Amino acid sequence: MKKRKKKKPIDFMLLIAVISLVFIGIVMVYSSSGPDGVVRYSDSMHYAQRHIFWAFIGFFLMIAMSNLDYKIWKKHANKIFILSIFLALLLFTPLGIEIKGATRWLDLGFTTYMPSDGIKLGSILFFATFLDNKHKRVRQYIQGALPAILIIIFVVGLIYFQRDLSTAATVAGALFSMFFVAGMHLPIIVLIGLGTVGFLKIALYSEGNEYRLRRVLAFKDPFADKLGDGWQIVQSLYALGSGGIFGVGLGQSKQKFFYIPEPYNDFIFSILGEELGLIGSLFVLALYSVIIYRGFIIAQNARDAFGTYLATGITSLLAIQSFINIGVVTSSIPVTGITLPLISYGGTSLVLYLVGLGILMNISRYTTKEKKNESNN
Repeated sequence: MKKRKKKKPIDFMLLIAVISLVFIGIVMVYSSSGPDGVVRYSDSMHYAQRHIFWAFIGFFLMIAMSNLDYKIWKKHANKIFILSIFLALLLFTPLGIEIKGATRWLDLGFTTYMPSDGIKLGSILFFATFLDNKHKRVRQYIQGALPAILIIIFVVGLIYFQRDLSTAATVAGALFSMFFVAGMHLPIIVLIGLGTVGFLKIALYSEGNEYRLRRVLAFKDPFADKLGDGWQIVQSLYALGSGGIFGVGLGQSKQKFFYIPEPYNDFIFSILGEELGLIGSLFVLALYSVIIYRGFIIAQNARDAFGTYLATGITSLLAIQSFINIGVVTSSIPVTGITLPLISYGGTSLVLYLVGLGILMNISRYTTKEKKNESNN
């Protein structure tokens, strides 16, 4: 009788890095949200309490996912994907909430839910299943590549029509990373590159999207319109510059006093840099690097192709979103609204990222150093 293979412990470096970032996020949400909480709710702990609550929910689910064999997701990927699409379509019903000119949240009564966050994880599970089922034909143009591209276009388009270009770009990057690992041909890469250029041109110059073009122009020289479109990035640079090497001290930020709108959200890294300085910022970047490094090592050594695709998607998603957020905050790319994973305030994003990382931790428990000799024919 064949002896069942014993599960390994969870990847320790990955676990510690994730816990550290969530803890830093709790501290920074508390520090950066105090003034806003007092003005809006007469409670400096309003945002921090909510963030801690969702962090506990996320940790519980992460531990549960880390002990649940990841192969089970292959059986339920289609249902989860369909559910995430259904919830996204509810945005176009009275349940959709419009905030700052965009309808991206659902009003569930007791809380709000951002469907695009659900689509991130749902699409990665679905696409990993698709690639695994098609692994012998994924390099064929008609039976493999074309359906894969159509899936990506559908997912990205659904998010884009929520007026959320940054999330659409993040998900596209994660799915294309999975496709690349599965064996995407060079001509397909070139075609995707040309399609991306065309898509960005439409996103910037089409009617009703003038604000995106203004952001790009402001990015070129934010100080030319520092009281208008360049305001956020200028204030972010002031915050980072004020932090210096060691920071002004935890809780001592000046920019959080309504210079940076909602500093506990998209621009929380600015406040972190101001209060903890270059040293603190580099420490946070090092923690993200550990997660990304361990994630790709886990993907490389996964016991099967499904685990490889799934680990690649989850890791790429976190890597791309972190890169975009920090790039915006440091004025390396144009301003776009996207949170910093595991640190920014937000229940939906925090919980779903911890669920995804829990799945990644479970994949790490079945890794092998032996090279897989799977045929790509």
